Amino acid sequence: MSAPLYEADIDLGPLKRRRIALIGYGNHGRSHALNMRDMGVTDIAIGLREDSPSKAKVEADGFVPVSLAEAAAGADIVALLAADEAHRAIWDDHIAPNRPPGQALIFSHGFSIDYKLIEPPADCDVILAAAKGPGGAVRSSFEKGGGLVGFWGVHQDASGEAEAIAQAYLAAIGCGRAGVYPTTFKEEALADILGEQAVLVGGMCALAREGFEQLVAAGISERMAYIDTVHELKYIADLIHERGIHGMYAAISDTAEFGAHEVEGPIREAVRPVFEAIVKDVTAGDFARRWVADFDCDRAGLYAQRAKAKDHPLEAAGEDIRKASARRAGPPDTPS
Repeated sequence: MSAPLYEADIDLGPLKRRRIALIGYGNHGRSHALNMRDMGVTDIAIGLREDSPSKAKVEADGFVPVSLAEAAAGADIVALLAADEAHRAIWDDHIAPNRPPGQALIFSHGFSIDYKLIEPPADCDVILAAAKGPGGAVRSSFEKGGGLVGFWGVHQDASGEAEAIAQAYLAAIGCGRAGVYPTTFKEEALADILGEQAVLVGGMCALAREGFEQLVAAGISERMAYIDTVHELKYIADLIHERGIHGMYAAISDTAEFGAHEVEGPIREAVRPVFEAIVKDVTAGDFARRWVADFDCDRAGLYAQRAKAKDHPLEAAGEDIRKASARRAGPPDTPS
């Protein structure tokens, strides 16, 4: 395994001597722009669609919003930070017709290149610079003096400096504080989708809902069922983040650990075929095709599933617990 690079190992020069346009000002776009400016990268344009609700936020943060076409025409580097599923339309309609020859293209995920939503010309550096975590955490961890682990990859190196640009970009958004590692677009795309679908989101939510339903069916109150299958997830996640899985086991009760070891094997055997099917689905490109098709239909499938999830009974139980906790906390203390 490659050793990580840190801030001291990375030269920001390849980024500082180029004009960079960030496309999109959501959680990633805003965090990247603010962090880069704080690190001394100041030649930054923010490209927004005409009806973007982010315009006021861009201006309040001290940047000048420009159209997507203007951003593409005036930049040496374009970082495409809008939603993955929107990349093809942004590229076809705004970047490709306006970009100057030799312009570099940066992605924060491998999705669009690995699944060929975009096929850039040969004169283009095609760079992956992925901070591993939510966009908001890129900024919040930076403000605390830290950063997220970053991964860089190069799909095309037209300039001969693509690797240096990738590393400089990650260092400029704070990843050099936590460590920067090499990867590929294919590896990042598969790991990101599988990790989120099968473990961090889909798997976790499936286990939580199934556990909640089984406890309620066994006569446990919805309040207690919610606490023990959803509410306490944060505490376990924090322990794993701080100590690893082995360290988490050492920190919980022996009763919980003994039972966990007994059920982990059967659960893994039960979900293994599901995980294998997900890997096959993702690597074949079938998931990407379904998701892009749903996006083209105004996310009809996504919104239907979101509405269905909202109606699960554990949501009402959780809402009651959160309201009760807020009432118990009361207003902040004031001097007498």
